Amino acid sequence: MKVAGAKILVTGATGGLGQALARALHERGAELILTGRRLELLGPLAEELGARMVVADLALRPDVSRLADEAGDADILVANAALPATGRLLDLKPAQIDTMLEVDLRAPIALTRSLAPAMVARRRGHIVLISSLSGKVAATSSSMYTAAKFGLRGFAHSVRADLRGTGVGVSVIMPGFIRDAGMFADAGVKLPPGVGTSSPQQVTAAVITAIERNRGEVTVAPLGMRLGASLGAVAPGVAAVAQRFMGGDRVARGLTERQIAKRPDARDPSV
Repeated sequence: MKVAGAKILVTGATGGLGQALARALHERGAELILTGRRLELLGPLAEELGARMVVADLALRPDVSRLADEAGDADILVANAALPATGRLLDLKPAQIDTMLEVDLRAPIALTRSLAPAMVARRRGHIVLISSLSGKVAATSSSMYTAAKFGLRGFAHSVRADLRGTGVGVSVIMPGFIRDAGMFADAGVKLPPGVGTSSPQQVTAAVITAIERNRGEVTVAPLGMRLGASLGAVAPGVAAVAQRFMGGDRVARGLTERQIAKRPDARDPSV
C-alpha cells in the first residue's frame, strides 16, 4: 500500500530513530499519529509535522490499551519503540526483565492484535515491526534484548502468514548498528575495524519499501554484517567464537556500561 495519505502510528517517536521515521513518513505524505513517553519531546515534533500525539508509556499495559483505542483508525503501525535491554541476565532484577519485555516484545504484539482487526475489516493496512540483527544472532550481555528481537521476528512472520489474503501486510525490519540516531549511536561505543554501520535514512527507506512493496523482511546492514548474521543463524557456536575474536565482548561491555542509566529501575516500572 502507499504511504501517501495513510494514517500511520509510530511508536517510540521521541527517540532519534523514531524522529527520523516520523519525518520521512511525513515527507511521503502520511498523516501521523506519534506516541512516546516524553511530552517535552513529543509535543514539538507533533507540532512540526502536524501530527496527532498520544503520550503513553509502553511499559504500562493500561497505556498500551489506551493508545490502541486512540489510534484505532491507523492504517499502518510502525512499532519502533524499544529499550536497550542490555546487561547480563544475573545482573538484572526480575522487575527490570519484566519491563524490558513489556516494551520490546509485548507492546508491539498487543498493538498488532488491537489494530489489525480494523485493518482487516477495511482490507487495507500494514504492520511494521522494528527488530534487529540481534533477532538473528545472539551476543553476550544482551539476553533480554535478543529474546525480544528473536520473538518479534518470529511473531512477524507468523502473523504475516495468518493475515495472508486479507489485504493487510506484515513486515519485520532487521537493522544492524545504526549511526547518528538510536540506541547504539547514543551509547557512543567504538566498533571493531571492519564492522560497518547503517544510517537512519537507510532504515527509513527500508520501512517505506517494506510498506509499499509488502516485503516480509528487510535487513539494513553492510554486507559483512549480513553474512555474519546468516552464519549466526545456521552455526551459532561458530558465530559466537567469531564475535569474541573480533572484539564482540568489548563492544557488549561498552554498550552495557553506557546504557545502564537507561535501564528501568526495579522500583519504578516506567521507562
